[in-house]
This record gives sequence, structure tokens and C-alpha cells, in this order.
Amino acid sequence: MKKLFYVLAISGSALMLQSCGGNSSKEATDGSDTTMIANDSTFSAGDAVARPADSDTTFASKAAVGGMAEVELGQLALQKGSSAAVKDFAAMMVKDHGAANTELKGIATTKNIALPAMLDAEHASKKKELESKSGAEFDKAYVMTMVDGHEKTLSLMEDGSQNCKDADLKAFAAKTAPVVKHHLEMIKKIQADLK
Repeated sequence: MKKLFYVLAISGSALMLQSCGGNSSKEATDGSDTTMIANDSTFSAGDAVARPADSDTTFASKAAVGGMAEVELGQLALQKGSSAAVKDFAAMMVKDHGAANTELKGIATTKNIALPAMLDAEHASKKKELESKSGAEFDKAYVMTMVDGHEKTLSLMEDGSQNCKDADLKAFAAKTAPVVKHHLEMIKKIQADLK
């Protein structure tokens, strides 16, 4: 009985060695793939614990795109605007939204949230439309865009300050909402003065 056990064990070992040795090039590929999968699954398991809620990721992405748009359109208004009030407002957009964007990027980095690197189609289209205008026509279109954008951003920030699951994103939204509200009040006054 003992001899039979040893014969089976040796045969099994020989079969395993033969199957491993006979496919060495495939094994090298499979081995690296297995390592990659193991690393990915290790990352995914750890990432799942640290992964923010989908609603928080959506909030951060929308806030990032909106902030980028405010800065880019503000820079455009500094070049093309004809009204001093519009240019002053545009300079404030570049400064305030630039600072908010930097803060949001810092939060997103610590939360493993990938933010968009460029404007979405809606904001890119608005920018292109504004680029085709100049003088008073530009000022009116820019102001209208700012009113619309700040209304949407204020709604986003107020919602985020109440509903973000992540404490840092929630605090960011709560801190940013009053600034956006102030911007909205200012741009509505500029809009009334331009009529």
C-alpha cells in the first residue's frame, strides 16, 4: 500500500513538472498575466474600500468642469470684453474659480477621483460661440452665460453641501456655495446695467 502511494505521488509530481516545463514560454506570459490580475484584484479590493460614492464622483466632475469653464471664459472675457464691469467680473472668475479648482483637485487626488482635464461638449460649445463675438455683443452673451452657469453651479453646490457622502467634498460645496451666490448676484446686477 505504501509503495502504491509513493508511485502515485511520484507520477503525479512528474506529470506536474512535465506540464509546467513543456510550456515555458506560455507560462511566462500566463505568469505575468496572473501577476497583473492579482495586482489588479488587490488594487480593486483596496480601491473598493476607498472608492467614493458615485454621486460624489459625479459632483466632483461637474464642479471641475464648471470651474474650468468659469476660468477659461473669464480669460476670454479679459481679452474680448468691452465693459469695465465685465472685465472686472472676468478677473474675479479667473481668481476665485482658479482657487476653487486647485482646492477641488487636491481633494480629488486624496479620494482617488479622476477629474476631467478639459471642458465638456456643452461648455466647449459656449466658449466657441463666445469666441465669435466681440464688443457689446460679447459682453451681453458672456453675462448671459455667466448668469446661467452660476445658477447651475449654485444649485450643484447647495445640493453637494447637503448630499455629498464624503466629508471633504461636502465641506468644499458648503464653502463654495456662498461665493457662487455672491458671483450670481454680481453678474445679475451687471446684466441689469447692460440693458
